[in-house]
Amino acid sequence: MPDANEKKSKTTLEVIEPIGARVLIRKDEDKKQTKSGIHLPDKIEIPTLTGRVVSVSAEVKLDDKYPIRRYDRVLFNPRQGVPVDFEGDNRLFVIPVEDIVAVFRKASESDDGE
Repeated sequence: MPDANEKKSKTTLEVIEPIGARVLIRKDEDKKQTKSGIHLPDKIEIPTLTGRVVSVSAEVKLDDKYPIRRYDRVLFNPRQGVPVDFEGDNRLFVIPVEDIVAVFRKASESDDGE
């Protein structure tokens, strides 16, 4: 029989799964430089309201009226978002799906622009 000291340690991963009509978003970094190339002082940042979807609740996955999938880049309203302190990352937010205002998609050649 193996000794208690010989037991292999199991690594457990902690995941965050949104409940209800919510998604987990990793907010993009705030910009410290303007489009024209001007670097901003450390105390001034351009707030970013875009991010990547990390996780989608089961309710959102099953509802066809929400075209949001994992890894989508989205534009969102952070007012109702709940910040998540996870792995020392202050950029994770649980956002109600209604606060996602746009999904960035690549246009295909078959799109006719309508």
